[in-house]
Amino acid sequence: MQEFEHLQSLWQSHTVEVKISADEMLAQAKKEVNGIRSRSLLNILGMALSFVAIATLWLFFDFQSWTTHVGLTIIITAIAISTFTLYRSHRIISRNDFTVHPKQFLDSLKTYQLSRYTLYNKLYWFYAAALTIGGILFFFENLSLLDMWIKASLIIFTIFWMVFSATVLRRSYMKKEKERIDLLIEKFERISEQFTTGL
Repeated sequence: MQEFEHLQSLWQSHTVEVKISADEMLAQAKKEVNGIRSRSLLNILGMALSFVAIATLWLFFDFQSWTTHVGLTIIITAIAISTFTLYRSHRIISRNDFTVHPKQFLDSLKTYQLSRYTLYNKLYWFYAAALTIGGILFFFENLSLLDMWIKASLIIFTIFWMVFSATVLRRSYMKKEKERIDLLIEKFERISEQFTTGL
């Protein structure tokens, strides 16, 4: 038993230092940066398509109630503001070439991380509230035509979806993105360190 404990303590105290060259780290970082940029562009594209779809709905249907027009205005404004914020965030990450200026890109990456934090903690609540209020006003005209159980089902589903999105989905996405960006920041710090020390 003592031999096993001795072997176990030797095994636990044994550390292997893995050295990765700056070129390998840059290749990994390039892949991750391209992934972040692609997801960012897809978010912007999705929001732009939502804007166009709702604007088209507004143009091609003749809504009678003023509440519908106010609801659509609120929804379109919220989508436009969110799209603009996503675009500004994307410009932060795509502005610098990380292979030419790793230190500047590292600073941009930290700024990007702060902008994403703001997006998910402040802008999210504005966006969710605007969509909720806009949706209520938009559907006010059409809900009066539906049966009571359909109205109740829609209201319950909407409340459930908003709570689920605000808690589970948002937190999960924030955690994954924070881990991904933290790892990327760590890699760029190590790359910058290797360049400055000449390794």
